[in-house]
Amino acid sequence: MPSDFYPGCVMKTIKVFFALCLFCTALVQVETGEAETGEAETLRVGLSPDYAPLAYRQDGRIVGIEPDNALAVGKILGREVQLVPMPFDALLPALERGEVDVLMSGLSVTAERSARVTFTEPYMRVGQMAIMYQDKIARFSQPWAIYREGVRVGVEPETTGAAFAARELPDAEVSLFANPDQAFKALREDRIDLYVHDAPTSWQLANDSANGDLISTYAPLTEEMLAWAVRQGDLALKSELERALNLMRSNGTLSYIQSRWIPVQVEVKSPLQ
Repeated sequence: MPSDFYPGCVMKTIKVFFALCLFCTALVQVETGEAETGEAETLRVGLSPDYAPLAYRQDGRIVGIEPDNALAVGKILGREVQLVPMPFDALLPALERGEVDVLMSGLSVTAERSARVTFTEPYMRVGQMAIMYQDKIARFSQPWAIYREGVRVGVEPETTGAAFAARELPDAEVSLFANPDQAFKALREDRIDLYVHDAPTSWQLANDSANGDLISTYAPLTEEMLAWAVRQGDLALKSELERALNLMRSNGTLSYIQSRWIPVQVEVKSPLQ
């Protein structure tokens, strides 16, 4: 049947549908080790697979937002993608030594990191979020409620959440917890009212039946930009990655990847918007 039989909006929907189908097929190929090896130079992607849903191990495979991002970029650039897993603290040194070409591991853009690497334009806007026991949702449903005097807040030491509490919550009772599990226990025992941590910790609650008694407001308390990083001065690769990113943003691939892994709405904008 000729294409002009369909209205323009229907044709656009069909094109997006088939594009996403092709992308899903490519995901399956990579996850099962069946991706074709081309002649183009391999893109070595450094990431730390210990931070769901950005990047983590599942059934022996590395999955999440960043592995999907890497696959999509590789398809657009015509390059085979090699995921290079390593501890988070090893990412920047590995990039500086030339052991990987790009870091795609949920890196937030900071002045300290920008002095060592070159960031692409951001692909996601995130922030610290407040988690609480479900019976406290009415008390903290308003954005200003967390700033009241005497609110008991838990944070992880030396994190963005801890810096936020020190800067913005001078009247709060702040307690330190080594990890989210310890803080979740404190929430259940009513030793703290809120736990402030990175957005991915809140996103995971929506799919985690073990923590179904906890809830997040899903309202960012801070603004943090996630971006990919290349070696200082590697402007050619930066330009190629941003070309791929802009295409992913415009054709819906970026939104599709994020909605595939995040069960709640995430604001995704170009820095120019």
